[in-house]
Amino acid sequence: MKITKVQLPRTIHEALNQSDWRKVVFYEMSALEKTSTWEIVDLPKDKNMVGCKWIFTIKHRANGSVERLKARLVAKGFTQAYGVDYQETFVAKLNVVRVLLSLAANMDWSLNQLDVKKAFLIGDLEEKVYMEIPPGFKGNNDS
Repeated sequence: MKITKVQLPRTIHEALNQSDWRKVVFYEMSALEKTSTWEIVDLPKDKNMVGCKWIFTIKHRANGSVERLKARLVAKGFTQAYGVDYQETFVAKLNVVRVLLSLAANMDWSLNQLDVKKAFLIGDLEEKVYMEIPPGFKGNNDS
């Protein structure tokens, strides 16, 4: 991708009006749709709606040139209430990571790292999450 001067869009509407950003926004939406991340439904009366927003970033190479543009649709999970919208949380605790690194050092194991694109879309949630339709896009009932 040859990009010389790039500015971060402040809104989804700005992004959709710039061809390079529009491409990465639609790439993100395509990935979400391919993994059947959601379906458009009516919000049940006893459920809370989680908001969402677009995050735009520019990835640079070591020499400062632009490597790629990224657009991510993120849920505003901080609006969810424990015990109402979800029952459990999962994190990699620092002590567990330390034990793993200590074991690897003591056992002379080699460690490898990898990146799985869109890994967060692969897991299954036990609870249903009701998120607003992403800004800049329309639902079934919109014109």
